[in-house]
Amino acid sequence: MRIISGYNRGRILKTPSTKFTRPTTDKAKGVIFNYLNNLIDFDEISVCDIYAGSGALGLEALSRGAATVHFVEKNFPVITVLKENIKTVGEEECTRIFKMDALKFSKIAEHDSYDLIIADPPFFMDDIHKVAENLLERNYLKNEGRFLIERSVQTEKEDRVGFGIDPFKKIGDSLLYEFVKT
Repeated sequence: MRIISGYNRGRILKTPSTKFTRPTTDKAKGVIFNYLNNLIDFDEISVCDIYAGSGALGLEALSRGAATVHFVEKNFPVITVLKENIKTVGEEECTRIFKMDALKFSKIAEHDSYDLIIADPPFFMDDIHKVAENLLERNYLKNEGRFLIERSVQTEKEDRVGFGIDPFKKIGDSLLYEFVKT
């Protein structure tokens, strides 16, 4: 896995060797960030990468100009790899890791707001519906902020009900959902 664009382009990232992660492919990451590049200016935005895993999505945003990225990850061996990847690209000063599950993170009383939230949960983890609801209701998104969620085509029926929206894009066996705060 590598960073595909920006000042860290080509940097190789480690992937956790655990059943708890399913890294976003370079193809899916390319589609996601090409889509976002047409909608937002990455310069100086704040980003939250939920279910961070290796941190590939958040580190991609940093490479494209984001000012800060907060990572949410609960699995200790995965956090170890995430820390190594942050160090590899030299981004310790503008990142923060929340060592907790996404549902707990979505309930924090005093929290930051973000221009972009990206969530790539394990495909069959259904707490993402409640996490999304909490993040949106509790103003984790800034005005005009975007929240992208990557899910499986196998969970489409539950996700349409859980999110209350249809996916806007299909990439292989992944579907993308988006919320925009207006």
